[in-house]
Order: sequence, then C-alpha cells, then structure tokens
Amino acid sequence: MDTTLLPRIETRIQVIRGHRVIVDADLAALYGVPTKALNQAVKRNTGRFPPDFMFRLNAAEKSQVVTNCDHLRSLKYSRTPPCAFTEHGAIQAANVLASVQAVAMGVHVVRAFVRLRETAATHADLSRRLDELERMTAALAARHDAQGRATQVQLQQVFDALRQLMAPPDPPARPIGFV
Repeated sequence: MDTTLLPRIETRIQVIRGHRVIVDADLAALYGVPTKALNQAVKRNTGRFPPDFMFRLNAAEKSQVVTNCDHLRSLKYSRTPPCAFTEHGAIQAANVLASVQAVAMGVHVVRAFVRLRETAATHADLSRRLDELERMTAALAARHDAQGRATQVQLQQVFDALRQLMAPPDPPARPIGFV
C-alpha cells in the first residue's frame, strides 16, 4: 500500500450536508479520467448512484467548496454544479469506469474514508473522556469547596480563641486587697 496517497486523498475529502464526500473533479483526477467522462459514466448508470451515494451541490455549497479549496477554483465558472460522491459512491464510480487506475485508486479512496472515520471515532472517544474528567473535576471541586468552607469556619474559631487569649485581661471591677 502506498502510504503517501492516503494523506493526499484525505485532503480532498470534505464534509457537505453532514456527509464525508469527494467532489467529482477530485475523484476524476484520482481515477485518471476527465471530469466530463466521470459524469457521463454516472449519467449512463444513474441506478447505481442513489442520493446517499452521490448528490449535486447547490449554488451555496458550490461557492463554499470553491472558497475553501484553492485547487477547485476552476469550478467557479462551471455552469454545471459539481457532484459530490460519498464513500460508496466513489466505489461505484470506480466500478462504472472499470479502468485499471480507477479500480486501484478506488481501494485507496475507500481506505482514506475509513481512516477518517476511525480518526473521528478516536476524537469522539477522547471528547467523551474529557467530558467525564471535567464532570469528575467539578464534583471534586464542589466537595473540596464544602470541606474548604468547613475548614475555614474551624480556622476562624481558632483565630478568635487565640485573639481572646492575646487580649489584655479586663481590669477587675473591685480592687483586690486593702485600699
């Protein structure tokens, strides 16, 4: 497995409409075909691409993609909105194209999607652990505050007692002895 491909592919994967997708121009470049050829193959096989495998970007999404990805700035002038392929759509596109490079790169694309999913799961686990630690710390701080207040009250009583002992004695009301 070529490990240098995965990071390059991962940078092409974006989150649109809550799904991890790769835009048709990037997928076509990875598969070694023109974007037009990829889209024609998809159009000829529409039954293989349900909405959860592939969808067209609306104007706002297209603008966002062009703004966020410098390498896709040529899409800005395209009259046809680009397609976005999910992990399963990328596999189907490789099968539809059936070229040697598309099949080989399809494996790498799937691995990149899987690696991103694993990374997200790891981050979710870390986030959950951090939340748990935060709750435990808050509970300890609350207990500590309660103990701290009790200790503060006790220390104040000790200080008051010491101040009373240090204070000069009150003069006697009646002198002792013979006057």
